[in-house]
Amino acid sequence: MQQTNTPSVLIVAHGSPSDREVQEDALAALAAKVDALLPDIQVSSATLAAPGRFEAAVEKLGAPLLYPFFMADGYFVGRIIGKKAEALGLSVLPPFGHEPALTDTIMAALTECLAANEWHAKDTALLVAAHGSAVSEKNAETTKALTSRLESALGFGSARPGFVEQEPFLGDAAQDLGQAICLPFFALRAGHYIEDVPDALASAAFSGPLLPPFIEWPQTPALIAQSLRTHVSNA
Repeated sequence: MQQTNTPSVLIVAHGSPSDREVQEDALAALAAKVDALLPDIQVSSATLAAPGRFEAAVEKLGAPLLYPFFMADGYFVGRIIGKKAEALGLSVLPPFGHEPALTDTIMAALTECLAANEWHAKDTALLVAAHGSAVSEKNAETTKALTSRLESALGFGSARPGFVEQEPFLGDAAQDLGQAICLPFFALRAGHYIEDVPDALASAAFSGPLLPPFIEWPQTPALIAQSLRTHVSNA
């Protein structure tokens, strides 16, 4: 294992077994943007779906902090990344979906979307599309809490979560919303976002705007950089 005096962070995402290199490249581009904001910290990336990439990245960085680019502290963060970290003596930071500043960032984006469509929140429904899980409630708990905060803070006429892998399923939650915005609680433009979410929305005749996944939000690199700066200074 290579040792370095420069603090290092490895951004880890799930990736996609059927689209490995595209997801590796997308995550690497995000890591490069974060790295450019942190001249005193080395930032790199790896997806779990690309065999050997995680191990190679850890070897290159030495002993990085692991930053999960996931939306909740669920199965993959707690069990998969957690076990890898324990075996290598590494520390795992809270996932992206738990960033304290994320809610304010989302509220600003939703306010901008409402204005662009000349809509008022009280006349608009909010649909939060998320992964969900049959083995962990963490994603659902995080999503439901976020949905409630957004409804209260912005005054949407209604707000509901919908999941790909558990009830309430997204296709059901998207029914009969009328004027509505869909916020996808997904980190990457990968499988669920590009296939399951559009299919579920189409089945419900949902016609409102669908926001991009968080890897494409221009605010995301700065959010991560601020978090890493704080964690490294406190380490």
